[in-house]
Amino acid sequence: MALKRYDLNIGKRMESIELPEEHVVQVIDGGSVSKITDIKQATLEAMRNPIGTQALSKLVHEGDKVALIVSDITRTWSRTKDYLPAVVEELNNSGIPDADIFVIIATGTHRDNDDEEKRLILGDALFARLQVFDHDAYGAEANVFLGTTSRGTPVYIDKRAVEADKVILTGGITTHLFAGFGGGRKSVMPGLAGVETIKHNHLLALTDEVGGGVNQETYLTKIEGNRVSEDMCEVCAFLKPCFLVNSIMDAEGDFVRIVAGHWYDAWYAGTQEVMKLQGVEAKAKADVVIGSSGGYPMDINLYQGMKSYAPAQMAMQPNGIFIALLDCPDIYEPPSFFDCFRFNDELSMEKELRAGFTIPFYIAFYMYCMSKQFTVIMVTRPENFDAVRRTGQIPAATLAEAWTLAQKKLMAQGKAETYTVNIMPHGVNTVPMFK
Repeated sequence: MALKRYDLNIGKRMESIELPEEHVVQVIDGGSVSKITDIKQATLEAMRNPIGTQALSKLVHEGDKVALIVSDITRTWSRTKDYLPAVVEELNNSGIPDADIFVIIATGTHRDNDDEEKRLILGDALFARLQVFDHDAYGAEANVFLGTTSRGTPVYIDKRAVEADKVILTGGITTHLFAGFGGGRKSVMPGLAGVETIKHNHLLALTDEVGGGVNQETYLTKIEGNRVSEDMCEVCAFLKPCFLVNSIMDAEGDFVRIVAGHWYDAWYAGTQEVMKLQGVEAKAKADVVIGSSGGYPMDINLYQGMKSYAPAQMAMQPNGIFIALLDCPDIYEPPSFFDCFRFNDELSMEKELRAGFTIPFYIAFYMYCMSKQFTVIMVTRPENFDAVRRTGQIPAATLAEAWTLAQKKLMAQGKAETYTVNIMPHGVNTVPMFK
């Protein structure tokens, strides 16, 4: 029985484990994609050779009032400020002066952004040149009713965007827990939508019947048949955006692709590029998954670190065991997330979620449900143990301690000699793919 050592990041340190090689199915880890070195040129080329529509220069005309939709301060990872100047330059060269361009920050139900945050989103130069507005999801006068989707979602959209002659969506594409992927249509729904529109759409992530919990058709990387994503697309279609420019970033936060063109076609092409970056062909699901989010800063708190949970679940057998390595020095941050673990059972938690759906609440509910469906052991700081127990997980101080607990569970399941293990060193940026 040959033992092999596996090293995984947790916070700013490493934890190691030695496992019999014959029990390890696979180390599931993403590959590398070449980085973009000239962001401006890549953006211009994407806009001039778009996907699914004409070049931007042929879609806008002198006299058009153009709304640029950008992500808020919570999405600065997409580095809008690095490619947006090229978009504005292309508009200027197409006969659209700065005076006819304005920016709407797609806040969804998030708070307004202050001036310093707006500078971080746009860059100093564009912030000084262009009018900038925050979307208001709650203002009755701020949004216009455009109709109803096939799933009954009332479509209220930002009045400024509706009244613009042309709307251009920007942002970034990555995987999303229940919408399949972010980016694209999410700039409109929830980005520019009224609160009733957002609430109705997001509730589609749960089953129709109370007590059913998470809708199993709404999950990471799924687009076709994902009613949340499909409803988002219907909402977006009411606005009829003129064009889209989205970035795709690697795990280090560097550009690997700019996609541009039709708001759906270009975005969809971008999702396929994300899968080239994050998707890994997996051999088989295992009894145990040992996974790290990648260490600091991805595991600075539970809200960030749990992004590795859905990929781990995809690589795990029913009734499996997940060992998550999360340092979480700020485990109680943000309070709006951790306060959601105040319930003693799934049904009470679900009813409250349905009454006041928020993304942090949904993520907390997902984690809590996962801890009931699987055995979830979290390797973390001892001072976090009480907090971990509140989430339904089992705390452990070291990977060795977690493995001892897992072995006891495997023995109880009759798998002491037959167990299998998948290892995921960068779970946040890895998606297991099965044929």
